[in-house]
Amino acid sequence: MLKPKARFDKITDIDTNFFKEKNIKAVILDVDNTLIDFDKKPLDNIESWIESLKKENIKICIASNSIKKPKVSKVAQKLDVPYVYFSTKPFKRGLKKAQKILQVEPQYIAEIGDQLFTDVLGANRMKMFSILTTPLSPEKTLLGEIKRKFEKFVLHKIYA
Repeated sequence: MLKPKARFDKITDIDTNFFKEKNIKAVILDVDNTLIDFDKKPLDNIESWIESLKKENIKICIASNSIKKPKVSKVAQKLDVPYVYFSTKPFKRGLKKAQKILQVEPQYIAEIGDQLFTDVLGANRMKMFSILTTPLSPEKTLLGEIKRKFEKFVLHKIYA
């Protein structure tokens, strides 16, 4: 349940051919440390990457665990995509909402994010195609640092 189906450094490294090869018709994107860093700086070239997906008719929705609706809404508006905030990943509630917005069956959806225990676990529980990315910036809290060390330990065990 914790093994991602694919790993990339950042989401802009994933080209539309990858999605076509995997029969992915829609993507659900995480926000924090995936689309924007902790200083709210967007990932370089994210707007053109989103446009390339739209040109290929790949549907897009944001699902963020953030409880800060204005932050998530601002990112979604800038990218012109729908969103779900406070999605409570790895629980299914928020991902089901995103799936309903996308109107695509789970097996044709890729969920992309930087966290093993929220994004990957949530996607795998929903039978979606899970993609793990490298966090855009280092954690700024002690709890975040501990979580990342535990993730590294688990990933090492998975891929050892």
